Amino acid sequence: MKIGVTSYSFSQMIRKTGTNYFRICDAAKDMGYEFMDFTDIDPALAGADNDIKAAKVINDYCGKIGLEIGCYTVGADFINGSNGNVKAEIENIKHKVDVAAALGAKIMRHDATGGFKSQEQGRNYRDAIKLIAEPIREVTRYAAFLGIKTCTENHGYFMQDSNRVEELILAVDDPNYGWLVNVGNFMCADEDSVHAVSTAAPYAFYVHVKDFLWKSGKELTPGDGWFQTRGGNYLRGTVVGHGVVPVAQCINILKNAGYDGNLTVEFEGMEENTDALKAAYNYMKRITE
Repeated sequence: MKIGVTSYSFSQMIRKTGTNYFRICDAAKDMGYEFMDFTDIDPALAGADNDIKAAKVINDYCGKIGLEIGCYTVGADFINGSNGNVKAEIENIKHKVDVAAALGAKIMRHDATGGFKSQEQGRNYRDAIKLIAEPIREVTRYAAFLGIKTCTENHGYFMQDSNRVEELILAVDDPNYGWLVNVGNFMCADEDSVHAVSTAAPYAFYVHVKDFLWKSGKELTPGDGWFQTRGGNYLRGTVVGHGVVPVAQCINILKNAGYDGNLTVEFEGMEENTDALKAAYNYMKRITE
């Protein structure tokens, strides 16, 4: 298993220093990471005027420094996206597939939906799956022609529980579409990570590793940096290995199910960016060894 990191994990550094993609790629390489995932490319951070050109420039630079390209992750909503125009949203995500191809990514993760804005649209995740399965199938078949697999992450509260994502994957029913398993994100839906990863493992195309600190919703809000789960508990992102997510156990579940692909560190905590990502790499190295 190779250990990588998301460009999103450097958000704090980018925000505070105004650095670009090239510098964070250098930083990741220096820390020991073998590849990087990119999240919704911002052309300005690559000195380009559009996302396709930016993707090609990033691909060239990563090739020069020996940093592999992992997954391209993008937002999507096949119910509400593109002002509710599903055909337009499909074309938008197909364009993102083209960006992934220019980037050199063989996996692209996209969201499914954030849910219904009113009960007139639908009432639950099963109603949503009926609407989004075919658009997702159309996107993944387009991606397959470019040699790219697509997947959806347990992410965004609505399509976050393991049973919901499993039902979505079964409804899409295409071998080119699977699951980006985020071992930490299940906590946002108040689901036990060990149980959830056991459900997700057979469908895993890719893995993100995130960790959280947790406090009960019975207490007062802890303050800055914390957010509420769907059930009203509190989470704060932290260094991988420092929180309550049973990361090593989850990785072993995936390995025992036959997963031997990439493991990507995702950090969104308050700790200093560089120190946090160095510590996360060292922790993940111990797990893989």
